[in-house]
Amino acid sequence: MFRNKNFALLVSGQSLANMGDILYITSIISMIYQWTGSSFYTAFVPFTITSAMFLSSLLSPLAMNRWNLKWLLTFSQVGKTIIIILLTLLVTEMVAVPFIIVFLLIAGIGLLDGCANPISQTLIPHYVNSEQLVKANGFFDTITQIIQAGMWFISSLLLIRIGSNSLLWVVIGLFFLSSCFLSFLNNVQSSNEKQPSPFVEMKEGWHILYRTPILRKMAYIEGLDSIAATVWIAAILYVFVSERLQADHQWWGWINGTFFLGLILGSLYCMKYANVVENKIRKVFLLGAIAAFFSTFLFALNTIPVIALILAFSFGASMQIKGIPQHTMIQTSVSLTQLSKVYAALGALGTGIFALSSLLMGWLAETFNVQLVFLFSAALMAMISILIKVNQQVFVKGNVKQT
Repeated sequence: MFRNKNFALLVSGQSLANMGDILYITSIISMIYQWTGSSFYTAFVPFTITSAMFLSSLLSPLAMNRWNLKWLLTFSQVGKTIIIILLTLLVTEMVAVPFIIVFLLIAGIGLLDGCANPISQTLIPHYVNSEQLVKANGFFDTITQIIQAGMWFISSLLLIRIGSNSLLWVVIGLFFLSSCFLSFLNNVQSSNEKQPSPFVEMKEGWHILYRTPILRKMAYIEGLDSIAATVWIAAILYVFVSERLQADHQWWGWINGTFFLGLILGSLYCMKYANVVENKIRKVFLLGAIAAFFSTFLFALNTIPVIALILAFSFGASMQIKGIPQHTMIQTSVSLTQLSKVYAALGALGTGIFALSSLLMGWLAETFNVQLVFLFSAALMAMISILIKVNQQVFVKGNVKQT
């Protein structure tokens, strides 16, 4: 894959950006907690980021239709670099900075991230042949998950070693390098069509989702997935380990770690057996969904920590084995000029539902019990499996039929 210069630059640039994102979130959460001692203000950081990314996903089609995707991705990273420099200069001296300014800067980074994510997914089929898409998506996701699994551990060590202030300067360096890598990407051909009104542009991706049967079904799956996946966020898992498993908190970290290892293995499987996934893409898509259901259902019933590790690993692998064929079918179901709009709409759908369902799952866990929350998630996974099975004829690579 790294023989493809553009794909290598895209992966390298996004990897550096992802490393910086995790270090930045770790640093800023630590700072805010030290300043306030408040769990509310601390929890407001991820909420602010998710909300900003949701808004960005709604607005990003306006930018994607007007500017070259390569430069839009590059400038979004340059913008993040500038904002993190401002944020670092404000907080480094620990001066009395109004929280509203800090959170506005955090929201600014989230807005730029929400634009960058659909662009990077859109650029992959521009730089990679259709026959290599499964392998490319698997490789891209493998690198992303390895970074996710490793950087949270590394960020904690760096936070202890060098402190949150110095950590932000490391983030600036990573963001700067990311901007440099992305700037060397080749330009992709942009549409020369006359641009419609801003309102029409914003709803265009949603209109494509609605009138394309395979994408309409994918949108249903994305919505159900976003609700179901919220039980695997760190906060819900923390409660599950304490109340259901009645285990030490170290098991919470181990379960998170094995979940990410499962994601990595799922990506590696799709890369190694790319031809099998390519030729039997519907069956792999369905089997991944069914395996995710059983993993979640058994996890909910389980009370043994070691078994929980195995099931968390299985769930991560299953979701990735389902997700890579899903990305591949989406990328081949519309023209390359429409793809960024589709990803923007799916991104808005996913982040919006995820933010709301996080509050819902937290309320259910507190009001009833955490086992019920995982059983509810398993029921949603079962619905996804049924939806895929019933619509097997729709889920094929290159299905561009519209209604």
